[in-house]
Amino acid sequence: MHCASVVKLMTQYKFEFNHSGKAMKSNFWKTGLISAAFICGLAVTALTTINAEQMPTDNEMAKGEAIATFAGGCFWCIEAGFEKLPGVRDAVSGYTGGQVKNPEYKQVSRGSTGHTEAVQVHYDPKVISYAQLLEGFWRQFDPTDGTGSFADRGLQYRPGVFYNNDEEKTLAEKSIKTLTASGRYDKPIVVEVTALDVFYDAEDYHQDYYKKNPVRYKFYRYRSGRDQYIDKVWGKEAKITGKYAKPDDKVLAKKLTPLQYKVTQKEGTEPAFSNAYHDNKKAGIYVDIVSGEPLFSSKDKFDSGTGWPSFTRPISKVHVETKTDYRMILPRIEVRSAGADSHLGHVFKDGPDPTGLRYCINSASLRFVPKEKLETEGYAEYLAQFAE
Repeated sequence: MHCASVVKLMTQYKFEFNHSGKAMKSNFWKTGLISAAFICGLAVTALTTINAEQMPTDNEMAKGEAIATFAGGCFWCIEAGFEKLPGVRDAVSGYTGGQVKNPEYKQVSRGSTGHTEAVQVHYDPKVISYAQLLEGFWRQFDPTDGTGSFADRGLQYRPGVFYNNDEEKTLAEKSIKTLTASGRYDKPIVVEVTALDVFYDAEDYHQDYYKKNPVRYKFYRYRSGRDQYIDKVWGKEAKITGKYAKPDDKVLAKKLTPLQYKVTQKEGTEPAFSNAYHDNKKAGIYVDIVSGEPLFSSKDKFDSGTGWPSFTRPISKVHVETKTDYRMILPRIEVRSAGADSHLGHVFKDGPDPTGLRYCINSASLRFVPKEKLETEGYAEYLAQFAE
């Protein structure tokens, strides 16, 4: 796959890669600007890893989550696409649909096992539905190509939806019919809809490849033509936000106060101490002012002395995202809501137990829902944590 395709693509630029994806000697390392970009990419990745709260990486089901399986060519790309969706805890690259037990990458990439590269998506059905996962899936590849995917050719890269039950099968078939009727494609959709048999995890170096090797991944992805295809076919419709979607900007401008808009949409910061929730001691949860997505609980709130609401952790890891922020020159880890992509604040490693983290959040990005109103406002699932 990638290794063969990356070699082919990189050769045009005098790149050489060994089979594990590790760079060997090449003119790449002699090019100052590209080397600097690569080092910067590694630094950003390392910094995010050091400062951001670690997400679970095991392949076990967390409480209340479900697992769905999809194939759309290069599993590096499909994994990355699904992990950007709100409500997705993890996506695991692997192999399915073949006849050989415990296949290895070298076997699968030769097309000798019958497997296709696939991804198992661990998600929270309360945040994103199976139907919405399908919507996100179609926006990641070419469903009219059944013999490969972009630069990766062969049935080991064939697309597929591997269902767990009749409901998923029905939803997948219905989704394909809807997509076909849309007229978006000028060729038939040829994605297999098959019952999931056995899924085998791929080797460790394939997991989270886009995080471990950001520069190589982006180069491969762009040179393969995947990004250009998605932009041509989907344009602004490419992003799926799930249940907690961001409203149109005109709606936001009317809904939010000038300060709320500045903080959430323009990465602003409100005054310390002079804000709504820095000293709020009531029991309840804090939700995104833009979308209503549940973000933090009063159970995890503490007085940091900074003048802003501070929390040791989010209410659920699926509802927040972090990224490196250079707006103050020195890097910080920014916190954003997963659904509406609202700027919330930053996270620091100077908090109390049990996490040692301090999520420093702007009141202007939040709306407080007291425990007495959790059920009436649709957050009944959080009532249990306030039971005496």
